[in-house]
Amino acid sequence: MKRLLYLILLMLLAFSLAACGGEEAEPADEEAGDTEEVTEVEETEEEADTEEAAAEELECNDSIGCVEVAPGEPIRIASALVVSGPNTDLGIDSQYGVEIALDKRGELLGHPLELQAEDEGCSAEGGQTAAQKIVSDPTIVGVIGTSCSGAGVPASQVIADAGYLMISPSNTAPVLTDPEQRNAGYFRTAHNDLIQGRAMAVFALDELGVTSAAAIHDGDPYTEGLATAFSDAFEELGGEIVAFEAEDPNATNVSPVLTTVAAAGPPELIYYPVFIPLGPNLTQQARDIEGLEDADLAGADGLISPSFLEAAGEAALGMYISGPDLGFENEEYDDFVQRYQDAYGSEPLSAFHAHAYDATNMLLNAIEEVAIVGDDGTVLIPRQALRDAVAATEGHQGITGTLTCDQYGDCADPRISVNEIQETDEGLDYVSIWEYVPEE
Repeated sequence: MKRLLYLILLMLLAFSLAACGGEEAEPADEEAGDTEEVTEVEETEEEADTEEAAAEELECNDSIGCVEVAPGEPIRIASALVVSGPNTDLGIDSQYGVEIALDKRGELLGHPLELQAEDEGCSAEGGQTAAQKIVSDPTIVGVIGTSCSGAGVPASQVIADAGYLMISPSNTAPVLTDPEQRNAGYFRTAHNDLIQGRAMAVFALDELGVTSAAAIHDGDPYTEGLATAFSDAFEELGGEIVAFEAEDPNATNVSPVLTTVAAAGPPELIYYPVFIPLGPNLTQQARDIEGLEDADLAGADGLISPSFLEAAGEAALGMYISGPDLGFENEEYDDFVQRYQDAYGSEPLSAFHAHAYDATNMLLNAIEEVAIVGDDGTVLIPRQALRDAVAATEGHQGITGTLTCDQYGDCADPRISVNEIQETDEGLDYVSIWEYVPEE
């Protein structure tokens, strides 16, 4: 019995020693855990050092700041075009040009492209409001706009003050690139109306053989600027301007101003480079004024749209309309028109779709040139450097020609066409009958 008790005690002692041995193994596990924690801390510090180095690499040293685009975020541009009201065709046509350029490019620097579209309403108030909304968003890199010069004057001031840039596809008023009045960061791919005014004067004198003319505008920088450019060139080339009048852009009864014009001459040609609704009203009422029954009627690119033809009707038949020469002969323009038709179901609506396409590509090329790209895909776009890159555009092969910016923001390859409104199989339409290329 004693021997049995002795064996039981030995077994209990063995179990006790085994249990103690298991508890002593724990410190080794703790030491391994400490090693893992040290490794994790070292890795975190290395990551922090890498991120800090990347941040230093992407430091913004631009004088007016940078746009930062985080990994996976879109590069955002804005448009400010007339997309409501009677002159919608003008702005929508350009809007489509912007959209086609963005869609064709697809992405930039590994980032998607995004457009914020604003309506400038073809008015000073609308241009200022659209520009203020755009510059309130620091993610917007640049602006394609405006459609109308009247909107462009205040908009370009807002854009300049905020350090942004804008490229207009259809502002043609001379004031916008006048050396003493141009706002910083303003560019255009449309022609300067100093060229269009002279083109129309040459056409009137040399092709139509008229020697007297009148001009009517509505006080807008575009309409007054072009009417002035035409009048100055017409007189310089030997013609006589018998009347230079202004009318309210929304006037419905325009007989008084037409009567004044008739009493001053009457002129052989009346040039009214205005918008809708004034353009159709002048066209319809001119033939009812004594002395103007046989006068040639002429307008400009603000009246190139289906809306004008519909509003003016048969009274527009035989009218002359100056504007950009749209006879682009290149494969890229053919591709553009096909994309336009496929996407929107119609022929181009107005005159500046191609200029908007070129303006957008100029902006995207400049962004690509100056952007600073981090290892993680972050992009910094310096604003002053971007302005400088657009200003340095030289020999850009666009669908409107070869574009080179001068020191005041005129970038167009300017070619002017005079169209005659004729009856075609599809109804009234613009038919190009004469082209003008300025002398170098």
